Amino acid sequence: MRIGVSGAHGTGKTTLVEELCARLAGHTPVDEPYVLLEEEGYEFDFPPSPDDYRAQLTRSLLELSSPATRIVFDRTPVDFLAYLAVQGVNIETEADPAALRSVLASLDLLIMVPITYDTEQVLPHPEMLRLRQAVNDTLLDLVYNDPLQVLGDVPVIELTGPLDERPEVVLAALPDHGRPTG
Repeated sequence: MRIGVSGAHGTGKTTLVEELCARLAGHTPVDEPYVLLEEEGYEFDFPPSPDDYRAQLTRSLLELSSPATRIVFDRTPVDFLAYLAVQGVNIETEADPAALRSVLASLDLLIMVPITYDTEQVLPHPEMLRLRQAVNDTLLDLVYNDPLQVLGDVPVIELTGPLDERPEVVLAALPDHGRPTG
């Protein structure tokens, strides 16, 4: 089972990834590209520049290209396309659609974690609120309208309910082979 978790910053993606890995036998998390790059010494601008999002997009494509199974990815390439689009970058020129299709097709499930009432009431207030809202809206448009035609038949679920119910909603959506054992 390979699961991707996508959403704007401050929506609880990382917590969800950790909770899913704790409940799915043998599954390991892959940190979001920002964390991976930062650990390798990459220095991000604040706020991040288009080049910073391009670096994260490239890293996300690399991580999803891995043949490893039983993985839960904290962010997918679609996230970074949304951030780039919000910054006015033409996303049709940012990544090879065939490469995007290939890595996204490796996912058994794409989980969308949008801004909800609970994210606004329960989670800490994130930085760059306008950017966050614009990315949220753009990301939902990219996933549901798929203008680049890269998602194909990847199943998508959107988590809009209470934060504490999210893991159970995801587990209920998984085929039997993805559910925890014992």
